[in-house]
Amino acid sequence: MKITRLDQMFEVLKSSKRKRLIAAFANDEHSISAVSEAIDLGIVEGTLVGDKDEIEKVCKSHGIDATKFTIVHEADEMKAARKAVELINKGDGNLLMKGLVSTDKYMRAILDKENGLMDKGAVLSHVTVMENPSYHKLLIVGDVAILPAPEVAEKIAITNYLIHTAHALGIEKPKVALIAASEVVSPKMQASVDAAIISKMADRGQIKGAFVDGPFALDVAIDMESAQIKKISGEVAGDADCLVFPNIESGNVFYKANTKLAKGEQGAIVVGARVPAVLSSRGDSTKTKLYSIALAALTAR
Repeated sequence: MKITRLDQMFEVLKSSKRKRLIAAFANDEHSISAVSEAIDLGIVEGTLVGDKDEIEKVCKSHGIDATKFTIVHEADEMKAARKAVELINKGDGNLLMKGLVSTDKYMRAILDKENGLMDKGAVLSHVTVMENPSYHKLLIVGDVAILPAPEVAEKIAITNYLIHTAHALGIEKPKVALIAASEVVSPKMQASVDAAIISKMADRGQIKGAFVDGPFALDVAIDMESAQIKKISGEVAGDADCLVFPNIESGNVFYKANTKLAKGEQGAIVVGARVPAVLSSRGDSTKTKLYSIALAALTAR
């Protein structure tokens, strides 16, 4: 099934075997409620790692049945993050979620060279799936949150992560646009040079499973009229499924413009580790948290 709206992920996941989510230091109502709702929707099973007494206290005060979770007691924040990663490495979970643990400790547990979740040479990145009321389909974009200034090798990794996510959403051959300020390849604009290299690699079969083209300015990537006016043709122009941004500034501005000005919905995950990881914040809406968990479950092996 090709998923064209974020809420369709729930239906797809209900009909497949449930993945198990491990929440790291899930002592807070924010995390517990998100996992509880995901369980109630039938999209995951849940393990909460944290202070057992505190978790049960929060559940009681918010009318949540604590027996729906597997609770692993670990009262220390850093140890809880490491325990969650350990459970993943033991095969007791398929996806990871940040609880009350600070982001730096959460990432430290994932990146730990001895006991973390990174294989040698892997690139950690961030994938967002956006539902914008002004666009005719979902947009899969990266990187908006982790890699500040990706070099060409990292952009290749981002491209492949977006393609993998698109396949998980049922898009058989996604259209990937490599974004720059212009369609003209200029040695003075590194983003355009990197885009030209990656586009040619795709032409030669070094990147598979997608149509990949660029450099494209944003308007040419997502607006058919702009592409036609500029006489840019091909499978991707004006109809992109995926956008690879040249740096974190451009990606993050696009991400926030989509959510704050266009009132778009989104789900986001950290990718590149052995399992997808949810990095939610207190400011995320309930929908965003659930869409992120669903996206992680959908892309998990």
